[in-house]
Amino acid sequence: MELHEIRYFLAVSKTLNFTKAAEQCNVTQPALTRAIQKMEEELGGLLFSRERNNTHLTDLGRLLEPHLTEMLERASTAKRAASRFLRLEGAQLTVGVMCTIGPIRFVGFLNRLRTSHPGIELTLIEGVPDHLTELLIRGELDVAVMARPGGFAEPLRSQPLYEERFTIACSVGHRLAQKNIVSMSDIDGEIYLQRINCEYRDFLAERLNDAGANILRSYRSEREDWIQIMVAAGMGICFLPEFSATLPGLVTRPVVEPAVMREVSLVTVGGRRWSSPVAAFINAVKQYEWPSSTAELEGYAVLSG
Repeated sequence: MELHEIRYFLAVSKTLNFTKAAEQCNVTQPALTRAIQKMEEELGGLLFSRERNNTHLTDLGRLLEPHLTEMLERASTAKRAASRFLRLEGAQLTVGVMCTIGPIRFVGFLNRLRTSHPGIELTLIEGVPDHLTELLIRGELDVAVMARPGGFAEPLRSQPLYEERFTIACSVGHRLAQKNIVSMSDIDGEIYLQRINCEYRDFLAERLNDAGANILRSYRSEREDWIQIMVAAGMGICFLPEFSATLPGLVTRPVVEPAVMREVSLVTVGGRRWSSPVAAFINAVKQYEWPSSTAELEGYAVLSG
């Protein structure tokens, strides 16, 4: 049973006249009659009794009329919802954001997105890259913003957004706060607070080892805010991407010899068709002028991912 057949049936049930119903539906009377007959064959009974100057609904027709009316109304509601979605009115968009990304970079972009597309309802889901990747592939995320040393494997596609350097975070009174830059060897002997979800954790550990720097591991946590609070309280130091520092009074110094940068990317699933809100979000990302790093130091080792 097709929607146009239901529409023809309801037109006849309202007018009780096949000729008038055909005119309302902008079809010929034979075409409308064939559609009604097709419905009757499919349903297994007559919907209308056609007598001279007396067309009326049969018992089956009266039984089905409210159900078919509801079906047509639901179809109309669905079409209106689709139209609103395509016009980005009340369109749902779910974006995964790697938990180590600070909000500073995104405030401006999200504000711009809201201004240009006020109908998009955005949900941000925080997680580590592996978890966000699983959600992307399962279709539970539309896009994700994350970084990974070594890049992203199939079926993911990435588009670089910006780069940010790693810094050493310490308290105001810490000896490293007196330096303009910090080398890996300067960290030797320091109490270290480990950010468990740092995707560059192993890479940074290797750079410390190469520099012959031994650190004293004291605390570890999945909570970025807890680590930053403990660092600000003078309990130790940590590596921190420069735009992830969110606490006032937290001192950050660029790391050199070697310096490390991470590339934050917009990640999607290759070959997957984009809905209207996803396309609008991606176009907005491409058009947005992401602020550059606060400084460019010679000798940075840039890791794409």
